Amino acid sequence: MEPASDRKRRAAILLVENDKTALDILCAVLARKYPRVSIHCASDGKAGLAAALAHRPDIVITDIHMPEMGGVQMVAQIRAAEPGTKLIVITGESGRVESQEWVGQGFEFDHYIVKPVGFQELFAAIDRCFEAISGQGGQGGML
Repeated sequence: MEPASDRKRRAAILLVENDKTALDILCAVLARKYPRVSIHCASDGKAGLAAALAHRPDIVITDIHMPEMGGVQMVAQIRAAEPGTKLIVITGESGRVESQEWVGQGFEFDHYIVKPVGFQELFAAIDRCFEAISGQGGQGGML
């Protein structure tokens, strides 16, 4: 019989990015940085939504402007199904976040990172998301 700690669902991150090179690099880096976390990757919003519904990630890291389905539409559907999912937005659009057209339309996120993505900034955002999840009665010691 497996120990109770092994029966718990593994923490999971879903990365959704339409730039294949960035997706491959970020997925590989996340897998090395967080070896005890399931890392799932998708190349557009439609595939991201399917992956999110299948894997129920704790954190979704997503670009906003993507083919098939944009990040805003994808996140709205993910949050409807799993309201506790943490969201990290990565985008090539620089400037103040408040100036973006998707802000104030019910689109809420936990962290915002402008590309190029700095690994330390991304790791810090992920760590803060896991801390918030643990603090809400989530899985303590996820990492």
